[in-house]
Amino acid sequence: MLTFTTGGDISIEVNGKRLAVAQSYRVRTDRSAIPVEALGSHEPVGHITGSCVHRLELTRVELFAGEDADFYELEDFNVVIARPGRRVIYTGCRWSGIDESAGQGGCVLETVTILAARRAVLR
Repeated sequence: MLTFTTGGDISIEVNGKRLAVAQSYRVRTDRSAIPVEALGSHEPVGHITGSCVHRLELTRVELFAGEDADFYELEDFNVVIARPGRRVIYTGCRWSGIDESAGQGGCVLETVTILAARRAVLR
């Protein structure tokens, strides 16, 4: 499980082990819609709700030195964003983009884009 907590920092955990910290996150959710057409009509008469895709963008993700986990190897993981009074859980996650840079202090993933299949809120 990959976990992000808000507050002093955003931490990333895999199977309960802390892998990295992130400075911030942003989420965008898009839902597809399938138009329903009627014979002889130029406009759709309605829409059927399609699937949702949740796109999470994490900035300034810093991996801990000495960790044997490779962020590039992660797939089908969960992202948990903890907020006061609730937890938002994204499941079926895969990363879709990573911008990486390295400096004297070690590797920093500048931006990591993650796609999630489902979202649930626990209070």
